[in-house]
Amino acid sequence: MNNPFSLEDKNIIITGASSGIGKQAAISCSQMGANVVLIARNEGRLKETFNKLESGKHLYYSQDITKYHKLEPIIKNAVNAVGKISGFIHSAGIEMTLPLNVLKPAKFEEVYSINVISAFNIAQLISKKKYIGGKTSFVFISSIMAQLGQPGKIGYCSSKGALISGARAMALELAHKKIRVNSILPGMVKSEMSLKLLNTLSDEAKKKIAEMHPLGIGSVNDVANACIYLLSDASKWVTGTNLVIDGGYSST
Repeated sequence: MNNPFSLEDKNIIITGASSGIGKQAAISCSQMGANVVLIARNEGRLKETFNKLESGKHLYYSQDITKYHKLEPIIKNAVNAVGKISGFIHSAGIEMTLPLNVLKPAKFEEVYSINVISAFNIAQLISKKKYIGGKTSFVFISSIMAQLGQPGKIGYCSSKGALISGARAMALELAHKKIRVNSILPGMVKSEMSLKLLNTLSDEAKKKIAEMHPLGIGSVNDVANACIYLLSDASKWVTGTNLVIDGGYSST
């Protein structure tokens, strides 16, 4: 029986692949048959991800994705090595908690450069005819905070909101190229970033956060599975949408 969720023979670029959602997405995509191209800054952790992949024509590149001029040579090299690109997951991102009275322009620039600009820059590069291979899918990892406010999260919330707004417009612009563009909005999942945050909180605060997720805190696998769906032919009629994966957080 044909498996509509198969990623067999698909070549997928994944940013932020050294940890958290990006790492698990890379592993899960390789398990579904994809060749994955990993990009992140930390080479040591990239190698850890690489060593957990199923067999395939996988590559990794240690690169700061805000060095925009260095990205097209990487994409060109990857295409020459594994073939044209059929999927892209932007999982790289940073969290920032700063109240408005100390939020300087430099901080906005920092969070937007990673969370938004780098995502759209890579999408623009991949969408060139010489790099894409037929039907292609872009997946941007946003956050449920793109739709919900929280004190001290102006920079973070606005960057994640910009990501889904831009993705929606991109979906319309690239549809004629058979490129689908969607966003995933996770609630809190257990990852290196979230555990670091939780460790700074009191037990009472941790309990409150858990209670705000009716199905409990999620796992990186929950988001990786959503990535597989959006990259696969199972979602061939899905574009310009925001898939909420938050354990019921936005319903409370």
